[in-house]
Amino acid sequence: MRALRTLALLPLILLGLLSSTAALADSLYQVEVIVFRQAATPISAGQLPPDNWAQNALPVDGSNSRSTALNTEAGKLSPSNGYQVLLHKAWSQSLGESSSRVAISTGNEQFGHYPVEGTISLKSGRVIELDSDIWVNQLDASGILNDSERIKQSSRLKSGELTFVDNGSLGMLIRVSPL
Repeated sequence: MRALRTLALLPLILLGLLSSTAALADSLYQVEVIVFRQAATPISAGQLPPDNWAQNALPVDGSNSRSTALNTEAGKLSPSNGYQVLLHKAWSQSLGESSSRVAISTGNEQFGHYPVEGTISLKSGRVIELDSDIWVNQLDASGILNDSERIKQSSRLKSGELTFVDNGSLGMLIRVSPL
């Protein structure tokens, strides 16, 4: 009798294991980032970005880039309002329990650096954990890196919510939404 009960419960146990494994699988999200200057005078980071700033992160390129949706918000960050948008990108990224990192950049690459470059690491759980390390570089006419500003910050994000990250002369808006 006990063996029959155990056999009857076996399909339920297997179904529970399969559904918990599916819950651990990565999900696809749209990530959108706007990096902007919010003060007229740049505040130096006191250091320059390393030459290996991307550190094997996946690049945001044609394979994962998406159309931007925060265009109204980016439009409000105008010079007449005291702001300057430096980077506005959107991409798809798979998030799960382990950190997933992408490299973002904009402008012309010179000697391995871009005017704006950095990495965004995201990890999904009850909330989405963000680690950002973005550099805004000042390059001279010959492409030599003179100075940099930096946003290096960790935050917790709610899925689908627009979040503001403040860092002195720079700011960042980020939204991570399920696809």
